[in-house]
Amino acid sequence: MLAGYDRGVPQARQASWTAGGLILIGLAAMLWGTSGSVMMVLADRAAASALLVGLARLWIAALFLLGAALVTGASLVVAPGDRWRCLAMGACMAGYQAAYFPAVTLGGIVIVALVAICSAPLVIAALAPWLLGERQSRPVHVALGLGVLGTALLVAAPGAALPPRFVGGALLALVAGLAYALYVLAAKASLVRSAPLPLAALTFTVAAVLLTPALFWIPAPGPQLALGWPWLLYLGAIATAGAYAMYTVGLRHVPASVAGVATLLEPLTATILGVALFGEMLGAGGWLGALLLLTALGLLIVYRR
Repeated sequence: MLAGYDRGVPQARQASWTAGGLILIGLAAMLWGTSGSVMMVLADRAAASALLVGLARLWIAALFLLGAALVTGASLVVAPGDRWRCLAMGACMAGYQAAYFPAVTLGGIVIVALVAICSAPLVIAALAPWLLGERQSRPVHVALGLGVLGTALLVAAPGAALPPRFVGGALLALVAGLAYALYVLAAKASLVRSAPLPLAALTFTVAAVLLTPALFWIPAPGPQLALGWPWLLYLGAIATAGAYAMYTVGLRHVPASVAGVATLLEPLTATILGVALFGEMLGAGGWLGALLLLTALGLLIVYRR
């Protein structure tokens, strides 16, 4: 799918990466981590459907990214060889939204988050050497293992009963994780020739257009939008447009597999907000998971070349 990515790109350039890029990706993941708290507010105050929230955040993000590209004078053009990747990235982003939210209704928030969030960096790490020519070091593998284990301890609820439709939810969560992983790999390949902001703007526009038919399955979307617009605006403009803009810029300077580990800050942020704002409890396993996640990120920073 991404053949030709490393032609003419020196191996040393592929191997090197910057702390600045890693910080941008970490900040993006932290913004994504606020989405769960905002979704809880939207469900409580606007009775908002999860699918409507996904569609609204895509359209708001697309409009803000397009506006940012026009204001900064960036041309809304990507390299000819990246146009099909832009369409594929939009399809992956729309597919992630369409798979993740139904998965939550079938398998529950905790299990779906665990499957989707943990599967994505594993898929990225498995495919990046083959599709992108990235050579991964042992510390990156160790950080990935610590990050996935930490996420599992952080998200999993010991002794929680499996929901009746667990299998269907888990399968859809895997689809969501795969869609996100393919998005990251295609974005990393495209950033060799195309600028980050136009790429993100066009990608989210494609995703929003592709997901728009979902409106036919959403009952009474108008009142939900009217009641929830301030939180939807934050979700689309800040936690999506701003976060993905930072992520795309950071991804240009960080290997895809390293970015996959850094994005595990998302569940850590979501958990901290849940404890601080909604009175959720975090047991000994959760605190250990948080420590492992921070250790994984610290290992990447220390090992940076």
